[in-house]
Amino acid sequence: MARRINVAGISGSGKTTTSRAIAERLGLTHVELDDLFHGPKWTTPSPDEFAQRVLGSIDGLESWVVDGNYSGTLGGLVIDRADTLVWLDLPLHVCLRRIWRRTWRRIRTREELWQSRNRETLRNAFFARDSLFVWTVKAFFRHRREWPERFGRRPHLEVVRLRSASDVDRWLSSL
Repeated sequence: MARRINVAGISGSGKTTTSRAIAERLGLTHVELDDLFHGPKWTTPSPDEFAQRVLGSIDGLESWVVDGNYSGTLGGLVIDRADTLVWLDLPLHVCLRRIWRRTWRRIRTREELWQSRNRETLRNAFFARDSLFVWTVKAFFRHRREWPERFGRRPHLEVVRLRSASDVDRWLSSL
């Protein structure tokens, strides 16, 4: 049976960790949208170029796990091809705590991110107008408001809404 799974949620919800676990357990190809989106020095592709990168990663595959949202740029490109959406709807305080730990680790270790080899900085993470923390808080409330209706318009889509780390663990162990 073909499985096309989109794992979505705010930053810090565990999208990459969860999607990698799904891909490993089910033997599926894992595609991380952040890796396709972020270029060197944090450059971003045009919407058309980004869509082509995504299609180049999933077209021709019978099954996949795509990790990320980007509906503002991609529209329904991923979700309309998916048969399952795993919505990681964890509490905001959990996601913010995870981002805090992850960001400090990345800054301290000068971890290179994705193929673009970017690095997080104090300025970008905490002090920029579009900092990850500000974006995460806004996205949390926007997703809670908009996503149930957005997903409900897609009768082909099985929506798995997980609201805690233990929900995620239980669901993964059921695969």
